[in-house]
Amino acid sequence: MWPIVYRYIELNKFDMNLISFFSNNLDALITVLVLFLSLILFIRNTIAPELTGLLCVGIFIVTGVLTPEKALSGFGSPSLITLMGLFAVSSALFKSGALDRVRELISSENIKTPRKLILLITFLIAPISGIVPNTPVVASLLPLIEGWCERRNISPSKVLLPLSFATLLGGTLTLLGSSVNLLVSDISQQLGYGSLELFSLTSIGIPVWLIGTTYMILVSDVLLPDRGRNKDFIKNGNMNIYFTEVTIPSSSELVGQSVRNSRLQRRFDVDVLELQRNGKVILPPLADRKFEPEDRLIVRVTRADLLRLQQEHTILLAENKRSIVGTNLLSTEEGTKTFEALLPSGSTLAGASLRELRFRQRHNATVLALRRGQQTVQERLGQAVLRAGDVLLLQAPLDSIRGLQASNDLLILDQFEDDLPFLIRKPIAIAIAIGMVLLPSLTNIPLVGSVLLAVIAMVAFGCLRPAEIQRSIRLDIILLLGSLSSFSVAMQVTGLADLIAINLDFVLSGMPLYFALIVIFISTVILTQFISNAASVALILPVAIQFSSVLGISPNALIMLVLFGASQSFLTPMGYQTNLMVYGPGRYRFFDIAKYGAGLTLIMSLIVPALIILNFK
Repeated sequence: MWPIVYRYIELNKFDMNLISFFSNNLDALITVLVLFLSLILFIRNTIAPELTGLLCVGIFIVTGVLTPEKALSGFGSPSLITLMGLFAVSSALFKSGALDRVRELISSENIKTPRKLILLITFLIAPISGIVPNTPVVASLLPLIEGWCERRNISPSKVLLPLSFATLLGGTLTLLGSSVNLLVSDISQQLGYGSLELFSLTSIGIPVWLIGTTYMILVSDVLLPDRGRNKDFIKNGNMNIYFTEVTIPSSSELVGQSVRNSRLQRRFDVDVLELQRNGKVILPPLADRKFEPEDRLIVRVTRADLLRLQQEHTILLAENKRSIVGTNLLSTEEGTKTFEALLPSGSTLAGASLRELRFRQRHNATVLALRRGQQTVQERLGQAVLRAGDVLLLQAPLDSIRGLQASNDLLILDQFEDDLPFLIRKPIAIAIAIGMVLLPSLTNIPLVGSVLLAVIAMVAFGCLRPAEIQRSIRLDIILLLGSLSSFSVAMQVTGLADLIAINLDFVLSGMPLYFALIVIFISTVILTQFISNAASVALILPVAIQFSSVLGISPNALIMLVLFGASQSFLTPMGYQTNLMVYGPGRYRFFDIAKYGAGLTLIMSLIVPALIILNFK
């Protein structure tokens, strides 16, 4: 009975301390309100994450919680400069063909089964993600793996999710593996615990990678779904299904033919979902309906068949009729290309229709079709509301494509040979990247200096054009990370982090160290599934560090614990960018990710705290 009474007294003390603290500390109260506001905005994704971060910075400055110098200190941190340079180096590696050998291995005839491909992905791609940011790695390999699946009549759902998970695990091998790693290093330095070294994560990252890899391979046959054999969605093993709106021109051979007997069904396996005639909608069954000139159809079709039908003037792209008529979508005249682009999480385009966005006018790009996972889009193309994870089939000149590549609202999935430097520079690019990694390890040169020297070397040796440096930098990530560091500073300056830690001592004080670390780790993991991992780090790390004295372990141990917890985005599609990238092409459903990732999350929740104790106790 006495333990219960004691706990009750402690809880009351906690409440009284909070009331007293906030009544005498207005800055702390403002900080709490800002944190709650940010959580709501991050979870609801009302505005882009980087705008949420900037909004909070603005509030901290306006209310006087932080001086402009302290609030904006994150934007001048060595970690952020390192990340900017790393974007440029990674771009040079991809453009010079440094990953061509990896692409050849994936396309090899020796890789015939999903398990063999997963084995290659987990043991080869993951280490690459330890140096190169995982998003461009996935973007580069995604079309290649889709092609591998199509050639072997294998569902992409059997291999794409391991690609995303492998890059997440590989991102914890070195400090360069993830932008979150650099953010943690920056926050650690701001809090007075020093920045992380290049290989600070490696002793824990290697066992995490090997254990995670083993799990993914062993359970892949059982837990990965086979969405490619869903007869209601995909027929004959064709995986590139799009939804779009087309018009039947008066010259089309379809005029006068029924839907059932037309070449749409006989040769191209096109599904007509809806027919619009003279402003009226005709719903299925449509098999016996005969086509008339200027009929509008909402159809489900593959990318290849859509382009063939348009080339042969069998159909016209309805929403973009004026811009498409008479053109060859596959031609390279005047640099026009047809390509795919993904709507990433946080894109400002999500939640609006193409017509509302005036997409063609703003971006000088024509939307040909839309792909959305397993969901059927039965709306006119211009009226369809875009969502994160949607894949757009676009046509645009090269100049417009380069503008879209620099945008944070779309992620270009296709590669364009016109943008590649001479492949003869590939060995040079690889040598520069290796030197970038070795220099801070063998000398006293800081990592940021090594990365900046690598950027200059890439330009000097022709591996990267000066104009491409700016295009390679992800401004959304830079703004998000730079602004989030203000959260940690505000929690420290106002004493909020100390207060939370002191008053929550009774939760962890009587708990064995191992179980206390599990609690902190799981808390970080859960938060990471709903907001960005960078935001979860900024919110949890300042508080977690304060428990080091209570738990009798080094603050660096808790820094590592939170870092690895924020990297466990294995439960939801929105948990991490790469999960969203494979979500649509893999035809996954929401709980498919949790089904495959739950076991991995559980294993890591048990393994990582144990590894932390072994390395820091």
